[in-house]
Order: sequence, then C-alpha cells, then structure tokens
Amino acid sequence: MPDSPTTSAASDSRPARTRILLADDHALVRRGVRLILDGEPDLQVVAEAGDGAEAVELARAEQPDLAILDIAMPRLTGLQAARELSRVMPGLRILMLTMYDNEQYFFEALKSGASGYVLKSVADRDLVEACRAAMRDEPFLYPGAVTALIRNYLDRVREGGDVPARAITDREEEVLKLVAEGHSSKEIADLLVISAKTVERHRANILQKLGLRDRLELTRYAIRAGLIEP
Repeated sequence: MPDSPTTSAASDSRPARTRILLADDHALVRRGVRLILDGEPDLQVVAEAGDGAEAVELARAEQPDLAILDIAMPRLTGLQAARELSRVMPGLRILMLTMYDNEQYFFEALKSGASGYVLKSVADRDLVEACRAAMRDEPFLYPGAVTALIRNYLDRVREGGDVPARAITDREEEVLKLVAEGHSSKEIADLLVISAKTVERHRANILQKLGLRDRLELTRYAIRAGLIEP
C-alpha cells in the first residue's frame, strides 16, 4: 500500500544523516563511539576501520561525509591517513579523536587537514558537537587546544616571527562597520569619500573573505568583533 501524502511529507522532511567513517585500532573504542554517534538523529557510522591504511581504502569505497581518525594506529597513523585523505578527497571533513592532550599532535592534526581535535576522555561530551561543527565547515577545538594556539601565537610575537594577517583591511573594516550600522552604499560612499561602486566591491570582498552571506551575518560579525554594540 503506498504511503499517504502525510507520511511521505514527514519522511521527506527528515534531515539527511551525516555519513561517518570511524577509524580506531581498538574495537571496544569503536563500539563506544559508534553508540554515541548512531544515537543522534543526524549522524550515522557507515564504515569502521582498524588502521589508517584501511581507513583510506574504506573512505574511497564508501565516500563518507566525515572521517573520525584515531592518531595512534598501525600501518598508517591517523595523521598520515588524514594527509592522504585530504589529498585524494578534498571535500571530506576530518576529525582527530585521540587520548593525547599534546600540542605537537594538535598542530600536526591541523596541518594534516583536520578541522577538529577531540579528546577520547571527553568524547561523550564533545564528539557530537565536533561532528556538527565539521559539517558546518567550522573548526572544533577543546579548551586546552585553544590555550595552545594562544601560547603559540604569543611565542611567535615575542620571537619576532610572522603572525597571521588580518582577515580584512582597514578600509574594509570601515565599510563593514557602516554596513552593520545600517547605512546604504550611497551614504557609506559619501562618508568615506569613495564611489558607491567601490563600496559594493569592498562589501563583496568582505563577504567572501569572512564566509558570510548577507547584511544580517555582517552585523552579527561586527558585534562579535566589537565594531558596534548589540
């Protein structure tokens, strides 16, 4: 008997589940992590691997959306597997799941293409949100990792090394502030003594650089950046 329209509509409205490849050389760990992930309505483990090389093979075969890799694995480590997967499957999101609260591993994970670093000791608390952040193309860092990033930045500053460039220029910041305050392109052009066309170009550059879509998101960013008050 065919589904009623109501049933079909309800079925169609369910969000697609994120298809996950889970790689860890301990079956017990995989079982526990799988229970956490499969219990969520938007996440589903579709393949399990016991080492890094198998993870690469299964990722190519199953085409998952997200790979969760342990760092310490036989044949290929999680870091080696992440580098290979980033090369052959650039659209694949990658998370590292590890017992090592270690700055060196953390920075190596970022360099290898991972968008998040989750400690096994708090996986029941952090892993689900890390998966969702990865699928939004957002980084996920546990508090200790954030501290490591800040310490690394301050060390580079003290040693006179290169520091990350600002995301937007001074002029773009001026335009962003005025857009967030509700000014039109013509008003901004008059205030900054530039053409409206130049204002529009700056605005397009800001959206592209910051990965934003519209005035509302620009305004939220300006509030977070302290350019305007909420």
